[in-house]
Amino acid sequence: MIGVLDYGVGNIGAFLRIYHSHNVDAKPVSVPDDFNHIDKIILPGVGSFDSAMEALNKSGIRDTLDEFVLTRSLPLLGVCIGMHMLGKYSEEGSAEGLNYIQGRTKKISASSSNLSILLPHMGWNDIQKVQCDPIWSGIDEKEGFYFLHSYHFDTENKSSIIGTSDYNGAFACAIMSKNVYGFQFHPEKSLANGIRLLLNFAGDL
Repeated sequence: MIGVLDYGVGNIGAFLRIYHSHNVDAKPVSVPDDFNHIDKIILPGVGSFDSAMEALNKSGIRDTLDEFVLTRSLPLLGVCIGMHMLGKYSEEGSAEGLNYIQGRTKKISASSSNLSILLPHMGWNDIQKVQCDPIWSGIDEKEGFYFLHSYHFDTENKSSIIGTSDYNGAFACAIMSKNVYGFQFHPEKSLANGIRLLLNFAGDL
């Protein structure tokens, strides 16, 4: 059973619709007891880093999430701001992150020597697989994924990077450490590639 963390941040319904339409059991997770009925969880996120962390910390499920990920070592997939929350902190705010993956979130550089870069980075972009991982099974790198962000995750351990994309320079768009995945793009908005990635996460990783 896949759980989608329902803490008031992110489009929970989009993930649930994808899973239900492919006959995969999935449910929203909003109270501690919900964790007893799932074996994998998705951490969605939109908006700002501090507001998302504040919502999670006030939700009453932060401690149970920590136990699920750190003690029980069950799989988590963080999306967009949910990916940023996996690190120590973000330049976007002052809150402390979950610290599940060693790293921090930095702002995309908005200028270079000969052009100005528009932020946020919005729309479709291709990706490059850096490491072979079951999560990438059936993914078309050139088709890519849908992005919407002004910040990116900077890992302390570069071996955690499993995929990159490029916007005024290469950045990590996919990371993985043990049982924790993070994706900068929005799989729930990325049509066939996004559906395939979410189904891969639901499978045997």
